[in-house]
Amino acid sequence: MSRPEPVPCTVVEDGIVLTLHIQPRASKNEICGLQDNALKVRLTSPPVDGAANKLCREFLAGLFSVPKSSIEIVSGETSRHKRVRVTGDPDRLRQMFDTITHQA
Repeated sequence: MSRPEPVPCTVVEDGIVLTLHIQPRASKNEICGLQDNALKVRLTSPPVDGAANKLCREFLAGLFSVPKSSIEIVSGETSRHKRVRVTGDPDRLRQMFDTITHQA
């Protein structure tokens, strides 16, 4: 039995859940598009002492115009592959996700 492919953005009752592929130690913070059914995010911080996770939450909060407290790493705290919940209006967040991925 095969596993279902992850999708980069899933709408949930209180927001969206993103599947991310994080590239730490990049030259700048940016979204690079989709890679292996995940949103590729490049971050300048190194993956030590939670620095990349902190920057990931801050960067996504800025992208989606939500407070940092609305960003929660659901899984993958110590991995480059993460699932992140963004709490807010699901329709607005999904529309923003579509805009972000088309610009990348």
